[in-house]
Amino acid sequence: MDIPYNTSSSSVLVLSGFNLSSESIFPTFLFATLSYMIILFCNLILILTIVLNKCLHQPMYLILLNLPVNDLIGSSALFPQLIKEILTNSRTMQYSACLAQAFFIHIYAAGTVFILSAMAYDRYIAICCPLKYNTVMTNAHIMKIITIVWASNLILMGMLFFLLLRLPRCRSVMTHTYCDNPSLLTLVCADKSINNIYGLFIVALSQVIANGMILYTYLQILVACFRSKRADTKSKALQTCATHLIVFLLLECLGLFTIISYRIKNISPHLRRFMGLSTLIFPPTLNPIIYGLKTKEIREKIVHFFGNKINPF
Repeated sequence: MDIPYNTSSSSVLVLSGFNLSSESIFPTFLFATLSYMIILFCNLILILTIVLNKCLHQPMYLILLNLPVNDLIGSSALFPQLIKEILTNSRTMQYSACLAQAFFIHIYAAGTVFILSAMAYDRYIAICCPLKYNTVMTNAHIMKIITIVWASNLILMGMLFFLLLRLPRCRSVMTHTYCDNPSLLTLVCADKSINNIYGLFIVALSQVIANGMILYTYLQILVACFRSKRADTKSKALQTCATHLIVFLLLECLGLFTIISYRIKNISPHLRRFMGLSTLIFPPTLNPIIYGLKTKEIREKIVHFFGNKINPF
């Protein structure tokens, strides 16, 4: 395949391909397509269930609604390009499309952390301050939380890519299978210190806020559970905390490894690609199951909906 000439004026980038053999193209294409379809189906079902059932228009579910929306943003930024690359064996991509993909992937990554933090705050108020819940978690307060989550995300990521766009490019060959800020920075032939400092600042800020809030809230929830005399309440809360923490820790481990791997020169590029893709595949698949289908009220509405479709009479 001809590689475009590496100049800053080139609008076509060359991504690092999977180098698949002819025998593995179809299984890989099938896996990617099925993964995307499962993510679309599960997250759309969760969105429609919450939107169409007025009884679910409560603080907990209104915050939860943002999670599948965010998961769809991340997976839709990745999978269409990935499936096209596997099917056509084409490694070229327009620079503008690469920027858009990178922007939405970063929106997804930061959005997941912020939304999970907001959900942890909601559960903390519900379990640790149940008498104040309806007073504190009003519709106006919920809208304020959701607005802060998305506005903060857009401002932080917008500044990240503004700093990237001000720099001149002198390369067009990527070191990754999809586009993100670190891989786009490798195309730059100017001083990137401000970008690196700001990128580390965003990571540190989001990690301190998210991890601090989630660890504090779930610790308080666990303390409240052990103090509770009701065995069923204790068991349900502990199960909820455990599953939520497992998913959050999975996301954290995958995300942090991907970030750190760009700063380690000797790491295997195949391992970096695998971990990077895992961050965009596993959480969007698990989130609607862990946060949606395992929630009794949502599960009942989904079962009722499909039950009516299968047995209309």
